[in-house]
Parts: sequence; structure tokens; C-alpha cells
Amino acid sequence: MKTLPVDLGSRSYDIHIAPGLLDRTGEEIRKVCPRAKRIAIVTDANVEPLYSVRVEDSLEAAGFDTGLFTGPAGEGAKCATHLAALWEAMMHFGLTRTDAVVALGGGVVGDLAGFAAATILRGVDFIQIPTTLLAQVDSSVGGKVAIDLAHGKNLAGAFWQPKVVLMDPETLNTLDDKTFSDGMAEVIKYGCIADRDFFDFLCAHPTRGEIMANIEHVLYTCCDIKRSVVEEDERDTGRRMLLNFGHTIGHAYELAGNYETWTHGQAVSAGMVAAAKLGVSLQITPAQLPGRITELLSAFDLPTHISCDATTYAAAICHDKKSAGSDVTVILLDSIGHAIGHTMPSAALVRLANSLRV
Repeated sequence: MKTLPVDLGSRSYDIHIAPGLLDRTGEEIRKVCPRAKRIAIVTDANVEPLYSVRVEDSLEAAGFDTGLFTGPAGEGAKCATHLAALWEAMMHFGLTRTDAVVALGGGVVGDLAGFAAATILRGVDFIQIPTTLLAQVDSSVGGKVAIDLAHGKNLAGAFWQPKVVLMDPETLNTLDDKTFSDGMAEVIKYGCIADRDFFDFLCAHPTRGEIMANIEHVLYTCCDIKRSVVEEDERDTGRRMLLNFGHTIGHAYELAGNYETWTHGQAVSAGMVAAAKLGVSLQITPAQLPGRITELLSAFDLPTHISCDATTYAAAICHDKKSAGSDVTVILLDSIGHAIGHTMPSAALVRLANSLRV
């Protein structure tokens, strides 16, 4: 088992990566939640039939009483209505301050379950068991939990670090190709912003089979990059913003499709190409970089352009969490493997994005 510690003082935790780890869920959670009696397992309709029995059996063998809470799959579940229903279900289950919540699923499940854990009874312990590539390399690490509002994604949330993150790479075998590629957008992002050698490694292994043959290396590398950033900037006020490369414009693409046409990974993919083109126009990004990024994303069947209009750009950018007053910090590359924050007026970014038709 590969173990990666995240050092956040009293909020520190480990990320464990190992095939078959689902069957050791109970013993690993018992180590970090010694007083817990009840575990609320939050999952969705896609994941529940695949993995819930194994997780429940392991937890019950470790002496926990379990409650299974299965919601609908998809971004639409990340809303105030489902959050309120989950709160009530947890109270009906008898959850107490010494108990814990487990998120078993992808990023939507992790966000919803994590926000519920952060707020129910003013906060209970939280465990991440991510089952998608995107969740394993990105959303399960770092403690950001949230729900969506009508004005945009992740606008109501909290920072609530997990007690442990348990990653079983074997869960990725049940993903369809679209969902696997969705996660590859975030994998590629890490190479773009922080590790040129890793970017080159991905270019040399441009298929799902090759990635899976090296999956523990891929997961560890991505999580290690995020760990180092989160340890330096847990609350997302400085360096952690670099993790949002491709997201400012990507959120506009998600909004343009009403959060249904484009997945998060697809939107971030096109958003990274857009950010690279924006960087070139601002004379920050070398001219050859958009082409290199486009080629790698295309190898994993990810979109590199999504149509969007000025109104949608404005709606997404003005609510971007990296906005401050009338300015927004957009993340750009000055080389492969190195990102910077570039602050500019939000209106100017909207005009530039629209004029470049990125």
C-alpha cells in the first residue's frame, strides 16, 4: 500500500492507495475513528450496486453500525434540496458527534457527503472513498466540500478535511471510457501546472491501458502535487488557486450546457486550451503550448473547444471564487509544468475570451 501523509497540523490525514483496499475499509476507518459507533455511507445510484455491500461488510466486521444513503447520480444531486434530505436522514439514523460519514463515489458524492459532514451537528468525522479517477486524483483530497446554487457551481460550501482517504484503483475498472477520460483532464492538469516530467510521461502513455498499467504512479503523483499545494495554502487564498487552471473558463462551459451537456472534466479540458490561448494573447504563454496540450487531451477523447457566448462568460466569471471586487485571477502557464496567477479586470477577461472565441 502506498501512503501519502497530508500535514495540516491537527487536521492531518493519510491518503492510502492500494488494490483491494475496499475490503479493508473497516479496519482503516477504525484506526482514525476509534470512538465511532455509527457510519453513514453516502453513495449514488451508480456506485451503490457495485461497491456498497463490500464496504458495509467491512465496516460491520470492524464493529460499526452502518446506514446506507443512496442518492441520484449526477451533478443535479449536489443541491440544497438533497443536502437537507440527507441531514434529516442522518438524524433519523441516529448519527452523533462521535460518529462519521463516508463518501463512497465520485466527486459529486464527495462534495455532498462532505458538506453534510461539515454541517450536521456542527461537524462530524468524514472519510473519502473515491471511486472515479477524477475524485481519486483531485476532489477527494484537500477538504473542499460544496453544493451548487442557481448562480453557479460550488458556491455554498466549507473546508472540511477528511480523517483518511482510501483509494482502491480497482474501482476504476468499472468506469466507462467517458468517465475515465473525464478524470484524465485533471490528471493532465497536474502535469501542466506543476510537473513537466509527468506531462511528458503522459504524452508517452496516451491510452487508458497504459495509464492503468501505471495507475498507482499516476494517482500518487497527482495526489502528491495537490498535497504540497494544500499544505501551503489550505484555505485557497494563494498558491492553491493554481489548481484551478482551466476552471475559470471551464465553469462557463459547464454553465453553457446547463451542467448537463458537458461533464466537469470535459469543460476543464476545453478550459485549459482556452487558458493556454489566453496566455499566448497576453504574451505569458509560449505559442507552442496550446498545441501540445490539445494533442494530449485529444488522445483521451477530450474536447478542446466548446462554444460559449459573452453573456455566459460574464455570468460564470463574475461568480468565480477567484474574483475580488471587479478583478479576477485567471491561472495561466508560462511553461509546461509551471503556472502563475494573472489578475485582470473581469470585464476584460470576458471581452478577451469572447474575441478569441476560445
